Amino acid sequence: MIKMTQAFQKVAAIRGMNDLLPGASARWEQFEEIVRGWLRGYGYRNVRTPVLEHTRLFARGIGEVTDIVEKEMYTFTDALNGESLTMRPEMTAGIVRASIEHNLLYDRPQRVYSIGPVFRHERPQRGRYRQFHQIDVEALGFAGPDVDAELIVMLARLWKLLGLTDVRLELNSLGQPAERAAHRAALIEHLEKHRDILDEDGQRRMYSNPLRVLDTKNPAMQEMADSAPRLFDFLGEESRAHFDGVCQRLADAGIEYRLNPRLVRGLDYYNLTVFEWVTDRLGSQGTVCGGGRYDGLIELLGGKPAPAVGFAIGMERLLDLWEQSVQVDQPAECDVYVVHQGEDAQRLAARVGEDLRDAGLSVIVHAGSAGFKSQFKRADASGARVAVILGADEVAAQTASIKFLRADAQGEAAQQQVPLAGLADVLNNKG
Repeated sequence: MIKMTQAFQKVAAIRGMNDLLPGASARWEQFEEIVRGWLRGYGYRNVRTPVLEHTRLFARGIGEVTDIVEKEMYTFTDALNGESLTMRPEMTAGIVRASIEHNLLYDRPQRVYSIGPVFRHERPQRGRYRQFHQIDVEALGFAGPDVDAELIVMLARLWKLLGLTDVRLELNSLGQPAERAAHRAALIEHLEKHRDILDEDGQRRMYSNPLRVLDTKNPAMQEMADSAPRLFDFLGEESRAHFDGVCQRLADAGIEYRLNPRLVRGLDYYNLTVFEWVTDRLGSQGTVCGGGRYDGLIELLGGKPAPAVGFAIGMERLLDLWEQSVQVDQPAECDVYVVHQGEDAQRLAARVGEDLRDAGLSVIVHAGSAGFKSQFKRADASGARVAVILGADEVAAQTASIKFLRADAQGEAAQQQVPLAGLADVLNNKG
């Protein structure tokens, strides 16, 4: 009997979780190199935390009555021990958990950052994916408005490094818990008077998280939200002094901002300063970066009380904006492409490639055998600035022919003969 094998159905990526192929990935690497240099310039060091954490970390840290915890987390029960685990929907809670677990603040405050994927189960659209990537920056153990302002100023520097001119700053203060409690009572009273126009989310959050009702996108609720009591009007002397300190330092740096009293952010752990950098060039998903101060979170998650402030950047959105705003060149695959003809030349090419890599050059040695025309076509497509040519004559003479491929090398001779012993020096001097 002949067994028929059923054809395997192709598997596609999960909707909202995208592949990064070599061309796009090269731009990401170029972008990340800029970002890492920018962070080093302010003394931030890298920390890497697990993608998977206990669900209770996010429920406690982010807030149970938030869209993220209620609707968007990827949560499952571990079959081995029955624990509820969640793929991180943001990074701050995990970084704070790590700082507590490893006593990171024992001897001094810490400036740290992390870059990586986060996960939220939501409807995919431009700038909003189920797996996306964040640059997360945290200043742990710093209390003053100077650090709040420094974070905003450093973001303004990043926009300059990337050539972005149409990102604007929105700023607010959420005050301290007692001030928020007084505002909360006034806000609930206001919402109760307008109960008939509240949508389902508004009705549900009116008592559990009334501040989030003001963050509604429902057009029918905008007038009600605009007329609601403003948290800013409930701030005490210390909170106002902190906010004034931030604003003064932004003025010193020449950074303009818009006071947005309805800016509350989507996470419960914020206090005092909150901010967003927004743009009109990404459609409805216009927030490029958001953050603020969260002085109570470390204690809330079991650590000794300590202040903290930070922000997160959505990498996909920022890359989208970067590519719209400036010409982002496709990085070359290599510096040097080695073409060869004949078995002896192929073997020599492998040794030459290793010697050039020892000298700090990136090299592709053509794989297999093909005619020179085909190899040169591939060399040009690689973006290499120079081709190294090895044939029977070069093998016999222990030389290489070099040909400059790019427009910026047009002044060079069309082709040159170079002794193999001096090839790396010539390429490093010319390339």
